[in-house]
Amino acid sequence: MQSVARAIRAVLLTADPAAKVGIARKVARDWRLGRLAHVFDESMPDGPARPDRPELLPPNRMPKRGRGGSERGRVAMLHALAHIEYAAIDLAFDMAGRFGARFPRDFIDDWLSVGADEAMHFALLDRRLRALGSGYGALPAHDGLWEAATETSHDALARLAVVPMVLEARGLDVTEDMVRRFRDSGDEPSARILQRIYSDEIRHVGAGTKWFRRICQDDDSNPVDMWKMLVNRHFRGTLKPPFNDSARATAGLTQDYYR
Repeated sequence: MQSVARAIRAVLLTADPAAKVGIARKVARDWRLGRLAHVFDESMPDGPARPDRPELLPPNRMPKRGRGGSERGRVAMLHALAHIEYAAIDLAFDMAGRFGARFPRDFIDDWLSVGADEAMHFALLDRRLRALGSGYGALPAHDGLWEAATETSHDALARLAVVPMVLEARGLDVTEDMVRRFRDSGDEPSARILQRIYSDEIRHVGAGTKWFRRICQDDDSNPVDMWKMLVNRHFRGTLKPPFNDSARATAGLTQDYYR
């Protein structure tokens, strides 16, 4: 029986987006059905494989997307979101593969399930881009999400603090407004996709918050104080409003963390 670590590594080393989606969903399904051994006999790569396109640029060289009112603006926004979801596949699988040996099976359950969701989100966005005459890779993108993974590759608690509890939580803050703007533009198919992603991301932030608190409790440390310390140490941006307090609270990320 193949080990779960080897299967996860294969996801990370698959560059082609369609192939990555397929293998990610298969690995999550095989784990759920007991077809993968709970064995960590493979290390994770320093970084995932990437396709030739999109061109990756530094954040300060990325073209302005606008607010999504025109079809061109909506395509640019959907492409940026597709790239985030593509990177999120690797973030979730790397979480399970890099840190899973230290935790119970349900840690792997959660993060492979998150990874399968991210693969589905990417597929939905890429299909929508194609329906609009574009596709993933047609526009440049940046790799800031994986920079956060590199910064926290040594510490599961830091990874949980920065990736689901800061970066993914930020998605909860902005997605509802994006849904409204797409609907106002008459693009209901895109709005429905974003609404689906929004609902799933609440659960993803919830998984991060749950495991962060659980590790802190096991270490007899205060989760709020620990989160603030790790974010100050490892997150290069700033936390600024508006915050979607309701969605964050549903995910267990209460205001005492970030206000």
